[in-house]
Amino acid sequence: MDAQTLREIQGYGAFIFLAVCAALLYGYYFHLYRSEKSGRRNYERYSDLALKDGIDEEILESASVDENAKKEK
Repeated sequence: MDAQTLREIQGYGAFIFLAVCAALLYGYYFHLYRSEKSGRRNYERYSDLALKDGIDEEILESASVDENAKKEK
């Protein structure tokens, strides 16, 4: 293979990689948007987590021992 062919392959590879990354990013954004609209998560509470990180602050989500055991199975 000569240098010109290798450059073309690298160009196509970079374009495909960028397109896949953009598709994954938009898919993740859509997932977050849909899960917040359906009420499964409230991401506005998580946005304040860095500001309200004191030991006496309210817990965002409480996880009991039974819930953790179900998740592991």
